[in-house]
Amino acid sequence: MGNEYQTRSHVMFKRTSLLIVCGALWSVTSLAGPITPPPGPVASTHKTLTEVEPRTAINATNTPGDADSLYKVTAPGSYYLTGNITGVAGKHGIEITSGGVTLDLMGLDLVGVPGSLDGVSATVGVNGVRVHNGSVRSWGDEGLDFSNGASIGVTEVTVLGCVGFGISVATNSSVTGCLVSGNGSGGIATGTNCVVSGCTANGNTGAGGIVAYVGCRVADCAAFSNSGDGITAANGSTISGCTSTDNTSDGIAVNSGCTISNCSVSSNDDLGINAGDHCTITGCNSRSNAKEGIRTGLGSTIHSCSSAANGGTGLTAGDSSTLSGCSAIGNNTSNGVTGAGILANSGSSVLNCAADANTRTGIVLGDGSTVANCAARDNTGDGISCASGCLIISNTCANNGNGGDGAGIHAISSDNRIEGNTCRTSDRGIDVDGTGNIIVRNTCSGNGTNWTFNLGNAYGPIVVTPPGAGVSGNSAAASLGSTDPNANFTF
Repeated sequence: MGNEYQTRSHVMFKRTSLLIVCGALWSVTSLAGPITPPPGPVASTHKTLTEVEPRTAINATNTPGDADSLYKVTAPGSYYLTGNITGVAGKHGIEITSGGVTLDLMGLDLVGVPGSLDGVSATVGVNGVRVHNGSVRSWGDEGLDFSNGASIGVTEVTVLGCVGFGISVATNSSVTGCLVSGNGSGGIATGTNCVVSGCTANGNTGAGGIVAYVGCRVADCAAFSNSGDGITAANGSTISGCTSTDNTSDGIAVNSGCTISNCSVSSNDDLGINAGDHCTITGCNSRSNAKEGIRTGLGSTIHSCSSAANGGTGLTAGDSSTLSGCSAIGNNTSNGVTGAGILANSGSSVLNCAADANTRTGIVLGDGSTVANCAARDNTGDGISCASGCLIISNTCANNGNGGDGAGIHAISSDNRIEGNTCRTSDRGIDVDGTGNIIVRNTCSGNGTNWTFNLGNAYGPIVVTPPGAGVSGNSAAASLGSTDPNANFTF
């Protein structure tokens, strides 16, 4: 009985083991798929060289040059350098005659020689070319010349010491993160509707640092020590977040309809910012320029800007302009009879501004202008002076004529309204030369002469306020000496 039981158990164990093995094989087969190879030859799984490096090397075999180029790209595609390039007289380094090209300079160097042509050049009209990551130096014409074609992109390229422009691009192009220095015709030049961002232009001659055409945007760039303007842009352009210093002409110069914001200009040999008609300038700082700090044409807006220690008027706005929230401090305006901390031409408004310690008048208004809620202090001449038909309201003027001769407010001509101002400690408080002016609700104190009016003007009574008794409590009698709502007070 025992042997029979053992025999049966052994058989059952073998059957169970076989079932387990068969089940395991079935599971592997079902998971891994069929183990029989498909019909036909077995294909290779390795990658070709083209798949590993799907770009074309710039060399004599792939991109042979011609009579005026060392290397020539004639078909769309992605290309790269494998070594530095040394120029030859009478030839471009790399000539591109096809659109749809990307050229990676691979951090390498293209060095020109005397009499060579462009470092990289599009000699015919091309579109959609990209060049990036390398250095281009000492070519006999331009460093990168893409003035033919459109939609060009140049990124992170350094261009030094070329005879022409460092980088020249055409319409709808961009230049990003580039350094251009010591180039003969200028740093960067663009066509219409281009973007120049994050670039530095220094020590370039000719046209200056950055020259942008119509409808361009120049952002976060630096231009310094260029011969000519630091940054220039044509109509309808935008310049933001830039610095421009130590250039031999203007720091920033633009034509009409442009916007300049959050820029800093200093120590330029001409104007800090020189703008045409209908421009908007916001949040800019102009300091220590040889001539005017900021100048605009007619119909412009200057907001939240500061102009200090310039050799001419701090802020000059053309007819029908608005200046608000600005300051003009310590400008040397002695070189012209119309010099001022702030000069607003006819029909303009000056609001909530400060003009301090300028060497002539603090604020000068043309005909039909308004100045309101401003402060003019410590200017060598008048605090505020106006021509005719102006509104001068709610301003504070103090200590003007400081080191010279001046009034707090000086109406040179006729038909002005001078209302609600406070004038203190100047040679004269309110000085009215013309006729037909009206002077109401002003206060003057501590001036050499508080009030001086020509014949033929209208004014509220001028009241010397008597000293009042001290007050402690809930009520007290008036001590002004007049209840006339148009009275002017001396105190």
